[in-house]
Amino acid sequence: MHILPQLRKLERKYGDVLQVVGIHSAKFRAEQATAAVRDAILRYGIEHPVVNDSEFRLWQAYAVRAWPTLMFIDPAGKVIGKHEGEFSFEAFDGLLAEMVGTFDAAGLLDRRPLHFRPEPMPTGPLLFPGKVLADAAGSRLFVADSGHHRILVTDLAGRVQQVIGNGSAGLVDGPAGTAKFNAPQGMALYGDTLLVADTENHALRAVSLERREVTTLAGTGDQGHERHPDGVGRTIALSSPWDLAVHGDRLFIAMAGTHQIWQLDLRSGNLRDFAGSGAENLLDGTLAQAQFAQPSGLTLLGDTLYVADSEASGIRSVELQGNQVTTVVGLGLFEFGDVDGTGDAVRLQHPLGLCALPDRLLIADTYNHRLKRLRPETREVSAWSGSGVPGYRDGPALDAEFREPSGVSAARGKVYVADTNNHVVRVVDGETGDVGTLAVAGRELSS
Repeated sequence: MHILPQLRKLERKYGDVLQVVGIHSAKFRAEQATAAVRDAILRYGIEHPVVNDSEFRLWQAYAVRAWPTLMFIDPAGKVIGKHEGEFSFEAFDGLLAEMVGTFDAAGLLDRRPLHFRPEPMPTGPLLFPGKVLADAAGSRLFVADSGHHRILVTDLAGRVQQVIGNGSAGLVDGPAGTAKFNAPQGMALYGDTLLVADTENHALRAVSLERREVTTLAGTGDQGHERHPDGVGRTIALSSPWDLAVHGDRLFIAMAGTHQIWQLDLRSGNLRDFAGSGAENLLDGTLAQAQFAQPSGLTLLGDTLYVADSEASGIRSVELQGNQVTTVVGLGLFEFGDVDGTGDAVRLQHPLGLCALPDRLLIADTYNHRLKRLRPETREVSAWSGSGVPGYRDGPALDAEFREPSGVSAARGKVYVADTNNHVVRVVDGETGDVGTLAVAGRELSS
């Protein structure tokens, strides 16, 4: 995901001589489906053609070893370069300029425009909603309408009360109606302030719900690579903050881009790392030694912070009064599936969301298209809602269908689910697991 903004810059500058073709060689089974690839193209605003290399034929033909890998092919179809890993625009700008000069001088460049038919964008009040936050005390639901770059505030029946963000991507503070976000995800409440992980702005935002004002708490707007920050939040570059959890005056941040958990002191504004070395893996140990893999969901149960460690298909626990990170379920980067059971027998597939109930956790097991229950003390996991087949169907718990549910939150006996690729919020009965759809509507949607 992080290379897409850099590719867009190169495509804009060299659009008449550079053609990017994406090759999707999926690690997870759920990502191999063409329908899932199509959803991802729309979700991330990809405009160049993408090939679904579901059987790894192109991966093998080009001897690829890592995600991501860039292959440079000259006008005659010959491979002339290879790069593994992320990159910056500046690193390749000069290289491409030199290539263009060389091939132009040889008369090899064809500047005739290429025309592609884009995938049609879904319509409706929501577009790829990423996270939800249910507030029982305020009878409110906050929806990260990620594809529309805004936050919706509704009542628990779906009637829209506020729209925060003007609907276009950007990083702009100010009144709720003119402020801008970029694919916001996780949220947390701190008094009357809504805290937002503004993921693709690499920033943390604060929304005064009383004044309807948006400010930036942390982040510069650029992606950072620092793994051990310690300073004022507004001066530190973040990397894909994905979810949030508040404990007292401490804000915990799932910093997916650096594979860590960071913390922000909400009184002083000081930002620092909290858990994870920054290496991508599933490794238990002290806060400094432990390793995560794209942590994307957070929830608190007492003094324990639970983490949906998405790329490792695991659930981790962090004792806030201690110094240890422990794996509850999950075995590693390439161990995934859809298997209920206890402890090391359990298999999840890229979970993105977590919600704490008094006696258990609910997991948005995203690529298995299900909600699952986890009892942390016994490490027992069981399917609770969703058939496991991607689709859109309300009804009895294990007959209902989701498509990549990514966020989950509970209030007043109901569980609210951001059903991302269905572009809706689902409502699940907290006792039976039966599923319905929230009717999100209101005059403010058009304002």
